[in-house]
Amino acid sequence: MLEPSNNDELPPIPGKRYFTIGEVSELCRVKPHVLRYWEQEFPQLSPVKRAGNRRYYQRQDVMIVRQIRDLLYHQGFTISGARQQLTGAETRQDVSRSRQIVREMRKELEGVLKILKS
Repeated sequence: MLEPSNNDELPPIPGKRYFTIGEVSELCRVKPHVLRYWEQEFPQLSPVKRAGNRRYYQRQDVMIVRQIRDLLYHQGFTISGARQQLTGAETRQDVSRSRQIVREMRKELEGVLKILKS
């Protein structure tokens, strides 16, 4: 997943596995209460919750937060519109992956058929 180009002003994401809500807040320039709200509104955003209900975001979560931020703050989408955009992007990726799998399976089956014919 590529980061949108107008997130260039945001700091680079460190090579860590998990990030606290405070770290994500700084990396994405979004307040923690906004992140908690977005978790309720965007099913794609689901940080791991550990003891004491502490949130730990993974790199993919940070990238999703940046994408949501871009859609809402820079592209002018509403929460509902941003949610639809993210869902549409996931659907397009799923379709693309499915087509690739079908092409690979077809190629393998054609190879098997060639072997069976000989």
